[in-house]
Amino acid sequence: MDYLSLKHFHMGCAALSGSLFVLRGTWMLRASPLLQARWVRIAPHVVDTALLASAIALAVWSGQYPFAQPWLTAKLLALVGYIGLGTIALKRGRTLPIRGAAFAGALLLFLYIVAVAVSKHPLPFGS
Repeated sequence: MDYLSLKHFHMGCAALSGSLFVLRGTWMLRASPLLQARWVRIAPHVVDTALLASAIALAVWSGQYPFAQPWLTAKLLALVGYIGLGTIALKRGRTLPIRGAAFAGALLLFLYIVAVAVSKHPLPFGS
């Protein structure tokens, strides 16, 4: 696989991961029993593992690493926040308003991560 193919694979995984998160979050807000389906509990882990593996491969291949490249540092820190808020939204939030707020925050962080990836700048909406 060449670099461009790997990059497109990574972008596809990111789109699929985000789409699955939106679907699961919507089902959570509606208290849908579909959220408990076996594939819904397994597929995001498979996709996110492929996403992380491709991210590491891209970093190694390109020689660009977090803490050396500010935009990658921003993506990594935002990813940690996204995972934390996503966990609150889908599992750990005690009330629906808390889960809903965490879901909205996670979606905003996901959009920020995408914007940083496209712009290659830690402040993609300004300067």
